[in-house]
Amino acid sequence: MGPLSAPRTVSILGSTGSVGISTLELFEALGRPVRLRALTGGRNVALLAKQALEWRPEVAVIADPRGVDELARRLRGSGVAVEAGEGAVKAAAALPADWVMSAIVGIAGLAPTLAAIEAGAIVALANKESLVCAGPALLRRARLSGGAVIPVDSEHSAIFQALDPRQAAQVSRLILTASGGPFRTWSAERMAAATPEEALAHPNWDMGRKISVDSATMMNKGLEMIEAAYLFGVDADRIDVVVHPESIIHSLVEYADGSSLAQLGPPDMRTPIAVAFAWPDRVAWPAPRLDLGRLGRLTFEAPDPVRFPALDLARQALRAGGPAPGLLNAANEVAVEAFLDRRIGYLDIAAIVSETLDKAGAEHLGDDMADPLADDILEQARRVDSAGRRLAVAAVEARRARGAA
Repeated sequence: MGPLSAPRTVSILGSTGSVGISTLELFEALGRPVRLRALTGGRNVALLAKQALEWRPEVAVIADPRGVDELARRLRGSGVAVEAGEGAVKAAAALPADWVMSAIVGIAGLAPTLAAIEAGAIVALANKESLVCAGPALLRRARLSGGAVIPVDSEHSAIFQALDPRQAAQVSRLILTASGGPFRTWSAERMAAATPEEALAHPNWDMGRKISVDSATMMNKGLEMIEAAYLFGVDADRIDVVVHPESIIHSLVEYADGSSLAQLGPPDMRTPIAVAFAWPDRVAWPAPRLDLGRLGRLTFEAPDPVRFPALDLARQALRAGGPAPGLLNAANEVAVEAFLDRRIGYLDIAAIVSETLDKAGAEHLGDDMADPLADDILEQARRVDSAGRRLAVAAVEARRARGAA
């Protein structure tokens, strides 16, 4: 398809993060075929103001209310309305729009994502946690609202492109590829001493802090397994992961006849964003092109379950169902934050997630905490998230106390 026939109304939730920035870069490369309803950011007032002055959305929202005065000062006279707080982010997400990028990191992205879905928008979903914590209910709401959820993670975008819905019953496996992160070749002893700076140094992708650490632990791939199960209706035993350091093949769909279809491309987030933006068509833009002759070879290896236990933890949570995926996500968020704050070591991240899941089982946190048909999706997800955080914080503090003893 060529240029879009008419500008689309668009909101970007999380415009100051890496995916939000890439989305605006794509729109610039496309010749700005959009009219922006809303831009929202977390704490980066300066960047949000710069984006708002350049793109002139109807409203700019800073999630942290402490930044509202500075944002208002920077946007004075621009004609851009200024709002602040989580409620304002949710309200911005609910504004009528053709297409909404959901790129707010963490469980904080669930409420605005749900608001956009219930408004009937096409939601380009880059927020892993929304699907992990409330996937079945979220997708059910999208069907009822008449909207759509299009995955933006490169792995799920690849499956979305390679999986023919008419042949869904013939899918035998989904194979997610993983770069292996910065610690792919490190020994367990060396990983034990890893610093936040080393964990953030991803070899292929430019990502935010939390997702960069998740890539290092391979928890991102564990969360993606859960997402893939919900998005494509495939059970845990039919989703595999293979380490592919070059990040050229983004995922594969294996069919019953032995055929495997893969989606390939240079590691650039603008490509899956373009797929989601133009769906159900394609849009031409100056994308980086694949030169297989120059690459020479692509390599693959099985992930090491000993050095990367997060994969098995995620698979266990997916099989358990109920509140388990949400508990896993909450514990991981707490543990990653503690690692970035240098309160725990790198190897403690997976250990704290494991301890949280074990403790939740001992406390009999039952399936009633994550009913996929519940009317109040947010309340269900928040209960699970709160329980997971409580247990994970206790595990962090207990580990620190043992270290100080």
